[in-house]
Amino acid sequence: MTVLISPTELSDLMAAAPAVIIDTRSPDAYAAGHIPGAVNLHEIFTYLATSTPEGFAELKAKFADAFGKAGLSGSETAVIYEQSMNSGFGQSCRGYFLLTFLGYPKVKVLHGGLAAWTAAGLPLSTEAPAPSAAAFPVDEAAGEVIIDMEAMLEAVSDPAIAKLDVRDVDEWIGESSSPYGKDFCPRKGRIPGARWIEWYRMMKPTAEGPRFKSSAEIMAECASVGITAETPVYLYCFKGARASNTFLALKEAGVKDVKMYFGSWNEWSRDPSLPIEEGHPAAT
Repeated sequence: MTVLISPTELSDLMAAAPAVIIDTRSPDAYAAGHIPGAVNLHEIFTYLATSTPEGFAELKAKFADAFGKAGLSGSETAVIYEQSMNSGFGQSCRGYFLLTFLGYPKVKVLHGGLAAWTAAGLPLSTEAPAPSAAAFPVDEAAGEVIIDMEAMLEAVSDPAIAKLDVRDVDEWIGESSSPYGKDFCPRKGRIPGARWIEWYRMMKPTAEGPRFKSSAEIMAECASVGITAETPVYLYCFKGARASNTFLALKEAGVKDVKMYFGSWNEWSRDPSLPIEEGHPAAT
């Protein structure tokens, strides 16, 4: 069953079944107008994770608590949205990934974001709801979708695992260290042996704004760097947001083994003992 949900499908779902709608945008954007009943959880986007055991435990505890306070008990469908699919660095998909990491059973992403909702003529609200807190169910086994720094380091020497970098081109070629400024991180470059598909390539423009490509189109993008449905893929970006967009795209397209290095370049670049490739990538 597809994770992506259209505005009209979401409107129908809200009328027919229990759902918790989560707005990942900034508090100011949320206050200016949001989907009626939606709760604001901007930390889905802003939280920087580390891939130590303590870091993973904190990540799990923090978002199990936040999603529980938003009203998710396991019986409701969680629906995550951002402004549009290319304006928030994949932040709605980061919410989807976090819920997947925690093992939540029913997760949707609003395809096209709030821009699609308003384009469909659906209403906005400025009222902030007061959700009833719930006991959020955590499935420990679901955490296997995330890998730590050590697993990524081991994968550097394993050509069978595709290390897929989905950052913007200036980061990939080592001109910038992050979307937050060229020198935000101490080192610029990429993980050795990484392949590159800029995250925007999982989507295409439409008259209604960016939308995910079809499964066949996404697999064609993957084929351009030697990835098939059977290839194990380890994703990274700067902090796991843009890579979450790609995670969703690859899973929807049928790539069977996709894992996320959630610490991503923000973590990798700060450890001088870890290898990097610098400068412009060599032609292959």
